[in-house]
Amino acid sequence: MSQVSTSDGGPLPTQLADAPQPAGAGQVQRLKPNSVGLLGVLFMALANAAPVTAMAGNLPIVIGSGNGIGAPAGFVFVTVVLTLFTVGYVAMARHITAAGAFYGYVSHGLGRLAGMAAGMLAVLAYVVFEASLVGIFAYFAKTVVQTQFHIDLPWLVYALVMIAVTAALSHFDLDIAAKVLAVFLVGEVTLLLVLAVSILLHGGGPDGLVVSTVNPTKAFAGPAAGLGLFFCFWSWVGFESTAMYGEESRNPKRIIPRATLAAVIGLGVLYTFVSWMVISGSGLKGVTQQAGIFDVFTAPLHQYLGQWSVTAFGWLMCSSSFACGLAFHQCASRYLYAIGREGFLHPGLGRTHPRHGSPYLASAVQSCIALAIVGAFWAADKDPYVDLYTLMAILGTLALLVVQTLCAFSVIAYFRRHHPESRHWFKTLVAPAAGGLGMIAAIYLLLANLDTAAGAASTSLVFKLIPWIVGAVLLSGLAVAAYMRARRPDRYEVMGRIILEDTQERADI
Repeated sequence: MSQVSTSDGGPLPTQLADAPQPAGAGQVQRLKPNSVGLLGVLFMALANAAPVTAMAGNLPIVIGSGNGIGAPAGFVFVTVVLTLFTVGYVAMARHITAAGAFYGYVSHGLGRLAGMAAGMLAVLAYVVFEASLVGIFAYFAKTVVQTQFHIDLPWLVYALVMIAVTAALSHFDLDIAAKVLAVFLVGEVTLLLVLAVSILLHGGGPDGLVVSTVNPTKAFAGPAAGLGLFFCFWSWVGFESTAMYGEESRNPKRIIPRATLAAVIGLGVLYTFVSWMVISGSGLKGVTQQAGIFDVFTAPLHQYLGQWSVTAFGWLMCSSSFACGLAFHQCASRYLYAIGREGFLHPGLGRTHPRHGSPYLASAVQSCIALAIVGAFWAADKDPYVDLYTLMAILGTLALLVVQTLCAFSVIAYFRRHHPESRHWFKTLVAPAAGGLGMIAAIYLLLANLDTAAGAASTSLVFKLIPWIVGAVLLSGLAVAAYMRARRPDRYEVMGRIILEDTQERADI
């Protein structure tokens, strides 16, 4: 029978072992098993990446201020880097199943000190990502409603609606959220593909199908190529969330690796194809002379599909950002839950709903945090897109890139000591090393282009504090772990080591 325990096989602390348990939970309260299958996990990961939001929000910047017409080549390059990272990541997923994916992986590979630092940074990233997506959803919703219905409401109204609906959906079984995300995701990907295929069938615009834009050397063309590549990396943020649904999925040792690789490669193919077709549809000169940021898509949509598609695209930008925020809420809740069930932060965070098996208390706390961040930006009279979305996205992305770097090298360290039967010169050494170096390069690109990435928000105090916040959280994680090692060795032993023991895969039902 599946159960949750420490990976070292030692006893859990008394506080955890004595906590009230739902039936069949083992020694700690656990998430509801068999909640989602391969498609459910895949939808959650793809929703995190939010294809329409990534394309509408990032592609215009990549084209206008980054790689120019080499944007598709930039997506090809990032696909290769992230695939290398994922090869090592999924090798780890085949042996470790835990709700706090990075937290557990780094703890097992680089030790508990690095694991707690990674866990705290991952919590920071996913906590602020939800607030970021609430901001861009509020901006999209306000714009669409005002344009189509001539109703002008404060952006805070839309923000509060999203937080409330997200909280309600997250209270229940993960399958409910996965089904909602699936509907939104299918809609946005369908429209992107219909546009791209339509341009392809028309043979492109004035310059035809510009194949040169996919040439890998174009990824590094231009003085601002670094900025363009960073925004390409940004477009994938969230794909790694697959691993944290292992405890709730069917056949986690098989589903999680497949879903993760499918998400990375699938997004890479989608982003490359769509960006190539959008550039080809408008022409080399036309695409760089669009008047507004969303004209990169609305112009070809109107030309190739008609006005109905422009209207639909506006609503899909709303649903995409909502789905992305909902998915990040699930991520943040599970990280809070993973750390909470070990007795850190507050043990109540580690409780699951007696009926739905969801981390309902951690989810409620995450909703309150998102509400507080959104309320602070509203009180400071900040813009939901320029300030809230941009600043929280940059903060979260920097934190997550650091965590992914630690995770890449933890794969190498883990397989040097464990599972000799699974060691492979490429999968557990070369690929994670290359992926880790790629993540370091992404961090450099972000820091080197921080002012440009933030745009108009670069003058704010929050922007100036971003590197310091990430550094402070990392050091606080190290300090907590060091304190526990010196003063509470029993708790230290559990740190990052609660995993789902599943020697046999669960039936795929």
